[in-house]
Amino acid sequence: MLTIVYFAWVREAIGRDEEQVDRPGPAMTVAGLVATLAARGGGYAEALGDPARLRAAVDQRFVPMDTMIGDAKEVALFPPVTGG
Repeated sequence: MLTIVYFAWVREAIGRDEEQVDRPGPAMTVAGLVATLAARGGGYAEALGDPARLRAAVDQRFVPMDTMIGDAKEVALFPPVTGG
């Protein structure tokens, strides 16, 4: 299983903090996972429909969206973080 963790407005739109899904194939990228989740519609489409608005971490390491998930245990999805 793969744990997907949602933060900030992504979490609010989807309506959950995290979920577990069947592990995708070895060639699945974060962007592919996001597209698969967005296809569920509803809050998923609202939050994940525009991947350019998202950042990701795989096993708690920031990664570009074209990163393969491989045998990761966790993918986190969140909006860009700003400092201040």
